[in-house]
Amino acid sequence: MKQHKFKYSTCAMAVSAAMGSIAFPALAQETRQPEGRILESIEVTARRTVEDMQKVPLAVTSIGAEDITDRGLATILEVQQFSPNTTLQESRATNSTLTAFIRGVGQEDPLWGYESGVGIYIDDVYIARPQGAVLDILNIQRVEVLRGPQGTLYGKNTVGGALKYVTQRMSGETELAATVTGGSYGQQDIKLVGQMPVTDDFYLGFGYANLTRDGYGKFLVSDLPGQDRENYNKDLQAYRITAEYTPTDNLFIQFGYDKTEDDSNSKGGYRLLPSLLTDAAPVPSSIYDSYTSLPTKNSVETEGMNLTVQWDINSSTTLKSITSQRENYSPVSIDFDNTPLRIFDVPAIYEDDWFTQEFQLNYQGDNFNVVSGLYYFDSESCGVFDAILEELGQVLGAPGLTREVSGCSNSKSTAVYADGTYRLNEQWSISGGIRYTKDEKSAVVRNGLLFSTVYPESNWVPGYVRDASVGTPVVLDDSADWSKVTPRISVEYQVTEDTMLYASYSEGFKSGTFNPRAERAEPAANPEDVESFEVGVKTDLSSTFRLNAAAFMLDHKDRQYISVIPDPTDNAALNQRLGNVGQSEATGMEFEFTWLAGQYLSLFGNVGLINADFKNVYSYDANLNRIDITDNFVITNTPETTANLGFNYDLPIANGDVVFTGNYSYRSDYSLSELGNVLEQDAYGIVNLGVSWTSSDGKMSLGLHGKNLTDEEFLVGNYAFLGAADPSLPNGYAAGLGGDTTLIGYYGAPRTVSLSLGYRFGM
Repeated sequence: MKQHKFKYSTCAMAVSAAMGSIAFPALAQETRQPEGRILESIEVTARRTVEDMQKVPLAVTSIGAEDITDRGLATILEVQQFSPNTTLQESRATNSTLTAFIRGVGQEDPLWGYESGVGIYIDDVYIARPQGAVLDILNIQRVEVLRGPQGTLYGKNTVGGALKYVTQRMSGETELAATVTGGSYGQQDIKLVGQMPVTDDFYLGFGYANLTRDGYGKFLVSDLPGQDRENYNKDLQAYRITAEYTPTDNLFIQFGYDKTEDDSNSKGGYRLLPSLLTDAAPVPSSIYDSYTSLPTKNSVETEGMNLTVQWDINSSTTLKSITSQRENYSPVSIDFDNTPLRIFDVPAIYEDDWFTQEFQLNYQGDNFNVVSGLYYFDSESCGVFDAILEELGQVLGAPGLTREVSGCSNSKSTAVYADGTYRLNEQWSISGGIRYTKDEKSAVVRNGLLFSTVYPESNWVPGYVRDASVGTPVVLDDSADWSKVTPRISVEYQVTEDTMLYASYSEGFKSGTFNPRAERAEPAANPEDVESFEVGVKTDLSSTFRLNAAAFMLDHKDRQYISVIPDPTDNAALNQRLGNVGQSEATGMEFEFTWLAGQYLSLFGNVGLINADFKNVYSYDANLNRIDITDNFVITNTPETTANLGFNYDLPIANGDVVFTGNYSYRSDYSLSELGNVLEQDAYGIVNLGVSWTSSDGKMSLGLHGKNLTDEEFLVGNYAFLGAADPSLPNGYAAGLGGDTTLIGYYGAPRTVSLSLGYRFGM
């Protein structure tokens, strides 16, 4: 069997998926000044207002448009290399769902009803669901990663932190930029961005991307007509339209519309153990090859609109309104067992839509500034999945066996908040904030067994017609509400103009929820709470060396977990009940530096260290007695060490500017399954190198980038359905759900090389 970077212990299931992002290049780049270089101020909006990053008392990483272009960053996943203690991974089933963890806090399961642990924002617009969050950004200015709970300004579901995209306002000039890219595995990308003035105060902008790539591997067998055998392929189109209107000097209006259509195939996983039920599915020779008994066709469609109105009442007071409406639709085929048999197939449909409205009133005076606001969120998240266990059904004497689960989770949230800073004198300042949030949720869950093979809708497989009378009973129909106050307080000491020390305490919470897989009526799980302490220093040790460091500790309480409660009276029941049964703690340190090492050479890097462990996890036995299972749980997606070291060499030449860039990104070993640590990825490092040229007039550019040049193989997701460990058995485990030993791995991208050519018109 091929050598793998994993180890066995007991069994678990961990759900994670992936999302990509298109980062369109900025239409205007700053002129480089290599001679006599000094560190520049980096503006961020981490506290919902524009500030110097070195004056913000929290751990934040900012990656600007120029760095994104020079380093050839193509997706959100690559951002994790440049932010310590951050995990952003594309893992299972689709290209379009994100698993995000910061400082050991996140959310693995993307099923409807569950809430994220890391908030995703585009220009302060909240992206509520991981499915379909393939974000095409028009004229991106920077990406910011905010580490630690952001419970005052960003609210619920930012217990781990927040990931922000900040787009650049239009210049008012007529411009058009086109980029074509070709690369490994048949990569063919086209990106167009442009803007034009309609009048002196009204501008229109647009963006379009068509991103295609063959698969890294193949589906090895297929008996379904028209089934595409490409595995880990890409087929995505994205559109964006933006309008900006400035009728007066103190009034700005921006409208945006975007749509993404991802028709990439559902991804097949790699069998880490041979199947017990079929000899037609040996372990493949390539980690990107797979088997499936489902159609590979997949679709993720997202669409959204947003409207921002900003009124500068006077030189110190601003009123802002941010309105958004988004929706997504995602039918997906997930073959849990990855064999040609229907051992454990899960076709599913996710549908979400949500509306947000925020009003901000911001004040900035000589010694005091505050950001305050009202926030409203209204969402409906629905879905259906069919767990098809046909082989097990035949063993039981039925033509098939399907557990169908469907339902909706409706959520409303209202909040009022204020966060500000008071400067006591030139050196000392105090900042802090408070947010009051009220959440209301209602949920309907249908769940039951069907003794046949059932798909969510007709023609899921060729010739299949769903019987309209087929359905499962309502097992849960309930509602609940919670309210929470989350404070933040920080003390800052400006040692010198270039050095700031800070100490802070903050809280955050992740919303309560109902069990979307409920088999019977059960109460909702309460919100999760995170309390965090952080101390840090931000310093420019010289005009050419910047060092930011932070130490933190956090307490993550009331973690929501599924407990499996045996029921001797109902052998067919899975008995998965959701409750607040976990508590974990984490301590760590983070370092980030930038060094202008010479006239043309820049070095940058970061190190993240963390120790994250469960302290209390409980379940229940068949008599509903509480039992301690803490020793069986580990924190996933959280390497103890993350590190990155990179360089930029910016060399002016006669006809333009050449930039050589590269970095080595290291991640120590990490677990992929919480219960039992069934699968663990060994430590690995990735090497990336690139070179780009920009003409002296800024119109033409050429970039060559190589990613993962040493072709490292690393796991980013898994499915694990195993029975008890038993070394005497062929695969070391008893059969799990579906009657097979299912241990499936999903992997990150292999070595790729791409060449991009860009041209800018109208400059």
